[in-house]
Amino acid sequence: MDAVFASQEMLNLMDRVRRFALTDASVLICGESGTGKEIVARALCHYSKRSNLVWVDVSCGALPDTLMESELFGFHKGAFSGADQAKEGLFEIADGGTLFLDEIGELDLRLQVKLLRVLDSGEYYRLGGTKKVKVNVRILTATNQDLAKMVAEGRFRKDLYHRLAQLRLTVPPLRSRPEDVGALAEFFRQRHCPDAVFSTAALHAIRQWDWPGNVRELRNAIISAGAMSMDGQVQFADLPDEIRAAGGSLMLDNSLRNLSSAVSAPDSEAEPGGGLLEAMERSLILRTLTETNWHQEKAASILGISSRTLSRKLKVYMPSA
Repeated sequence: MDAVFASQEMLNLMDRVRRFALTDASVLICGESGTGKEIVARALCHYSKRSNLVWVDVSCGALPDTLMESELFGFHKGAFSGADQAKEGLFEIADGGTLFLDEIGELDLRLQVKLLRVLDSGEYYRLGGTKKVKVNVRILTATNQDLAKMVAEGRFRKDLYHRLAQLRLTVPPLRSRPEDVGALAEFFRQRHCPDAVFSTAALHAIRQWDWPGNVRELRNAIISAGAMSMDGQVQFADLPDEIRAAGGSLMLDNSLRNLSSAVSAPDSEAEPGGGLLEAMERSLILRTLTETNWHQEKAASILGISSRTLSRKLKVYMPSA
């Protein structure tokens, strides 16, 4: 999996990843959904002495508790209805390598007890089994929940929490590392729409959005914009609605500030009747229309005016439009 970053925050994080990878201690990776916790986990494996051995990953929230237990620990034939043959669990499959448990906060309390015993002893019973299975597995876990708060509320075992968090990493949200946005956007563009480049307005809007869904949201936005793009360019109008709305508002705010500064400047050459203001307003309207492929309703929405007002201004500024 590719890791793309340019921020000092992520450089510092990857330095800790390389250090932590040299040990066999359990690592808890925290961070908001979509920040790239699995990529960090894979980097830990990549730099470790187990890098050439098996890697196994599972989401603890993807399966019901009953299935999760058999998935982790396996079962013997006849252990339950439908168990017509024995099956290895993920711990056995990962023996000698790395097991990554994503969404660990979703694990049932009963399974938390069993997981703790395995981590402490390296041994467990398959479902329906009478002989212990012994494994040597490096455990990595990830969560977007506040496990310390869950411990205080009795929803997560304190002893397991401390066992999993022998070492801890926190992946910062994308909004706190804006330097990574442009690098990631370009990476996803090259991967998903290599024949199209970003327009200046589109790239500006991408950089200004705070990406509450983090890297996953950014990737999906670029895929969507690439599918909408034409003539070899990803335009502002091709971006998802919420990004265009925020980018348009910012564009309008900046333009209004520029207008205000120009008018209040001592050496302003504003003509009687607001010639400078009209020229700047005309430029803003035309630029917005260009970015929306002359879709007047979209342009009006971005500018924060009604379609009727935009139409009236176009008749003034562009009588032939």
